[in-house]
Amino acid sequence: MSEALSILSDNEIVDVLPASDDTTKKTHFSIGDLAKEFNCTLRTLRFYEDKGLINPKRDGMNRVYTRRDRARLKLVLMGKRVGFSLTEIRDMLDLYDLRDGQVTQLRVALNKFNEQIDVLKDQRNEIEQAIEELSRTVEIVSGMLKQKEAEEAANS
Repeated sequence: MSEALSILSDNEIVDVLPASDDTTKKTHFSIGDLAKEFNCTLRTLRFYEDKGLINPKRDGMNRVYTRRDRARLKLVLMGKRVGFSLTEIRDMLDLYDLRDGQVTQLRVALNKFNEQIDVLKDQRNEIEQAIEELSRTVEIVSGMLKQKEAEEAANS
């Protein structure tokens, strides 16, 4: 089943990417469930909670995460992976609360995504240039080393 980015009634977010297991059928998750699923630490989840990016409910001392929290966490982690700051991620997530039929949210998200693609392409170009320069330097230094080793061997 393919999942899409959308908002259901009561501001519930469904998943952005398809899940590889039955987690989309569950409605509540423990902190351990999410940490294991997303390969992150409990401390990371508590940090994102402190920053207001996810908002689990409490059952005594236990945190109980909803599908909305899980989807928001997935968006946060994806955003971090592609280079967005937590502030930028929070701003995009906060747009869900506007309830404007998603038009504002989609426009802002599309603009931010395109900007980030440009940033990543620039970084890729800079990395490719650095690799080329370093490879040329390796060739030069290797040649110098061979020459020095040959001179030492001849002098021995």
